Amino acid sequence: MSTQMPRFVFACSRPWGLEAFQRHRPRLPGQWTVVTAKADLSLGMLQALQPRYVFFPHWSWIVPDEITKAFECVCFHMTDVPFGRGGSPLQNLIARGMRETRLSALRMTSRPDAGPVYEKRPLDLSGSAEEIYRRAMEITLDSVAWIVEAEPEPVSQSGEVTVFPRRRPEQSALPVGGSLESIYDHIRMLDAPGYPHAFVDHGSWRLTMTGADREDDHLVAQVRITRRETEDDGQ
Repeated sequence: MSTQMPRFVFACSRPWGLEAFQRHRPRLPGQWTVVTAKADLSLGMLQALQPRYVFFPHWSWIVPDEITKAFECVCFHMTDVPFGRGGSPLQNLIARGMRETRLSALRMTSRPDAGPVYEKRPLDLSGSAEEIYRRAMEITLDSVAWIVEAEPEPVSQSGEVTVFPRRRPEQSALPVGGSLESIYDHIRMLDAPGYPHAFVDHGSWRLTMTGADREDDHLVAQVRITRRETEDDGQ
């Protein structure tokens, strides 16, 4: 008598997450369905698959309540919840001068980042945003493997709740004041594909900065110059 293999869904909208999944896939048991677009995730699709878990590492859209109530959905938040619930966690952490955090695996509920916790793992916040996201994804896949194997019962959050505001594109403007270190942090925390990079406006031109490197008494960065009316300010 055959036993059906468990099914899982990996919903991720960022290329570094999909690359990491492909590397880790050989050690993950069961049948996996990868979803990369909002239109491809629906209650009907999940009802047909009946997955044991639906994992959401770096998903760019709100997951409907009808899905989180019907299936065990797991998301990963880059703070030691309940501290740092809310939007733009990486940027809010670095802007506050933090050098390390914890990556929390949460069961998704109707309240963002408020669900019970499966586990927390340490995460170093050095390097560019893309480097940190890639580092976090490796840790996420380790967490996914553990959850699939152990099927842990998540524990309710406890402690004082701190909510981060989602950053707006105009906040990527380079600060007028601050230290060299804070300017370096500002550039690097926005340095990932798909994010509004640090910029300075000069007349009709926008100077966008990436690839910051800290030297003894100065910074070196790559600068892209475009006309302001052609610059994409979208998140």
